[in-house]
Parts: sequence; structure tokens; C-alpha cells
Amino acid sequence: MTRALSPMTRDAVTVVGQLVAAERRRQRRTAADLAARAGISRDTLYRVERGDPAVAIGTALELLVLLGVPLFDTDAEGLARHVASGRQLRALLPDRVRSDAREPDDDF
Repeated sequence: MTRALSPMTRDAVTVVGQLVAAERRRQRRTAADLAARAGISRDTLYRVERGDPAVAIGTALELLVLLGVPLFDTDAEGLARHVASGRQLRALLPDRVRSDAREPDDDF
């Protein structure tokens, strides 16, 4: 059963696929070459380029990196800073979020 995705998610996956396809063609790289470099099949590459949301996000991002497309509008050092910042933020936040289904006891 296919999970329903929001229109924004479908659009984002489509944009990633378009970026991969356009940059691969701009660089005049064959599908076979790029797929081999990424360690995936040509079919998987074509699925990314078509915007198939079932392809692993790591695969799509690896293709962008191999093609030199900047992720998150930053370079490798900037991305590393984002990772470090995210780790610091997570250290300040609780490990778990629990639903408090109980009604508050406000009967004093």
C-alpha cells in the first residue's frame, strides 16, 4: 500500500529529481557512469530523476553530492557547521516527548 504524501513533499522529491537529471546532462555524464559511481543501478538513478518518493533519501542526496550540487545552499564546511549546531540543539532538548493523556489535576 502506497502512503499518501503531501503536495509539498511530492514537489520536493520532483525538484531533487530534476536537479539530478539536469546536472547529469549538463556535465554530459551517462546514466551508467553516474549510477556506477553512486553504487546503484541505472533503474534506481532513473527513479530518482523521475521523482520517485520510494527511493532512499540517502541515495538521492549522494547523487547530488557526486554531481557537485550544493546541499542546503552551503558548502561542505557549512554543512558540517549545521550538523554540529543540530547536535548541540539536540543535547539541550529532551530525549523523548511523551503525550500526557491525563487530565490535569486542578482540583485543589
